[in-house]
Formats: sequence, C-alpha cells, structure tokens
Amino acid sequence: MTTPLPTLASDLVVLAARLSRAVRRELEHPAGARALSLLDELGPTGVTALASADRCSQPTMTATVKSLLEQGLVDRRPHPTDGRAQVVALTAAGRDELSRIRRANAELVLDRLAATRHSAEEVATAVAVLRDVLDLRPDPTSQEDTTS
Repeated sequence: MTTPLPTLASDLVVLAARLSRAVRRELEHPAGARALSLLDELGPTGVTALASADRCSQPTMTATVKSLLEQGLVDRRPHPTDGRAQVVALTAAGRDELSRIRRANAELVLDRLAATRHSAEEVATAVAVLRDVLDLRPDPTSQEDTTS
C-alpha cells in the first residue's frame, strides 16, 4: 500500500524543517545568517520588509542588520524609488560568508547522505520536488538556502 499524498505532503514539510534544524544545531552559524540568506533571495530590501520575510519584529531585525553592518556583511543604500528610505544589501564579504555557510551545510548533509543508500538521482528528485513546491526555477550557479 502506498502512502496517501496528503500524508506525504505533511511529511515533506516536517522532515524539511527537521533537516534545517539539525543542520543549525550541528553547525555554528553567525547571528544573522538567516538575514543574509533572505537578502540573497530578495535582493536589496528595507528593514521592515526583511523583518516581515523573517517573521520577526522590526526592532529585532534592526539589531540584526546593525550587527551585520558592523561585520561588513551588509551595507545600506538609498531606496531606488523612495529618497527618504534606505535598503539593506549584501556586500561581497556577506556573499562570501553566505557561500561559506552553504558549503558547511552541504558538507554536513553529504556526510549524512553517505550513511544512507540514496543515489544522486534520488537526491536530485527530492531537490526537484522541493523546487517545484516552492515554485523556484532551477539555477545551476546558485546553491539552495539551508540556513533557514
């Protein structure tokens, strides 16, 4: 008997979240790694919109952005359409740090995959399913977000 699709859909959400939490527990990521990932996904963004995307308060995101600014991982730029506002954007150092984080995530998951019998084709299918569910177009030059 095959598992019903609603059960599989629920399992997909639960297991993807557990994998993300397992990676975060095992790897030391700097505070603000999620904000870096969101900026990579969204592009230059205002603090309020960034807080909304991260589902945190605006003061919490303001503190996160302040820390990332001090580390040189983001900068502030004038808003392209609102001269009174600013947006936060990744710097080259921020992109490098995000790449480092994603490589560390990949290494951890690769180690876990090595302990299974899943083929590269099976993993590619799992990635394709998640991409479709998230309605993302494949981009062979980027790595998926595993910091969330």
